[in-house]
Amino acid sequence: MPVEASLLEILACPACHAPLEDRTSADPAELVCTAGDCGLAYPVRDGIPVLLVDEARRPA
Repeated sequence: MPVEASLLEILACPACHAPLEDRTSADPAELVCTAGDCGLAYPVRDGIPVLLVDEARRPA
């Protein structure tokens, strides 16, 4: 389930405040930080973004 565009416009990475990229069509569904030096991937569970740094996946 994709995140609503209006919500995605106001969401930002909690770690660095950069915009997030919607990758909810992938498996696992997540929002990815667009900052090159951050790149954290936040999970989306049941259509709800979990924007906690402790829950984020580090970039590969």
